[in-house]
Amino acid sequence: MGSDDKPLLTLLSFLHSLAGPAVMLLYPLYASVRAIESTSKVDDEQWLAYWIFYSFLTLMEMVLEPLLVWIPIWYDIKLAFVAWLVLPHFRGAAFIYENHVRELLRKYGGNLLVKDHTSPATKAKNRFVDAITPKKVED
Repeated sequence: MGSDDKPLLTLLSFLHSLAGPAVMLLYPLYASVRAIESTSKVDDEQWLAYWIFYSFLTLMEMVLEPLLVWIPIWYDIKLAFVAWLVLPHFRGAAFIYENHVRELLRKYGGNLLVKDHTSPATKAKNRFVDAITPKKVED
């Protein structure tokens, strides 16, 4: 390698270090906000599933860090996997959830799948109203 290659390698290294946050955080944050604002339930499921898997991956990475430092291409493997989870063409997060996690929940989840039709916002509002409503004092 000549000295002319150094700036190119520096640029590639810089772009590689930006790819992780862009793929793993920036795009998913943007897409999650769009999903919240859309009326479709499909994109909500994709992005909720993504955040579940990304959180799980991050926790596992923290636990397994002593082993992962010995795998030189771990970051690249993680980046490729997360790109598969994220990219709309693949919808990997929704795929894993629908084909694997949902089956495990049906088999072992018990009460996790019981739907409560009261929204969290309604429950929070009711708790707030109860908390600030003066209580009647009986004489």
